[in-house]
Amino acid sequence: MTVTHLGGATGSISICILLFALASGELRIVALQSLSSLAISHIPVQISKKLYPRKRPYMVLPDTITISRLLKDHSFPSGHTTATFSVITPIVLWNPPLALALLPISLSVAISRMYLGMHYPTDVIGGIIIGVGTGLLLYSFSIPF
Repeated sequence: MTVTHLGGATGSISICILLFALASGELRIVALQSLSSLAISHIPVQISKKLYPRKRPYMVLPDTITISRLLKDHSFPSGHTTATFSVITPIVLWNPPLALALLPISLSVAISRMYLGMHYPTDVIGGIIIGVGTGLLLYSFSIPF
């Protein structure tokens, strides 16, 4: 599996469900926050894609490196980037040292989206803002540990 797929629906949902199923105690609550953040974060993503119908870089720029399964929806914001940051934010807020492992993975997903010609840098920045914002919101409604 390439790193970009970690931010896709199958990857991000599977990771959250697996974490929820295997976790207990505080981590199980955090896993549920991550799963909820993932689901809720895609509401503003879909609204933004309708409001800002920007074509993807591979559609506009000739000779762009792409993957074989090209997405046809709009570019802004990056859903993969939103997904990965919405999932890791509650986890990192719960246990900050985990940022050392999770942040590089999420940044790799974000960079891969640009490298593959699927998004512009501003699409990725928008995804980070939406993902982190949703994760912060869900974590702030946490049950006291």
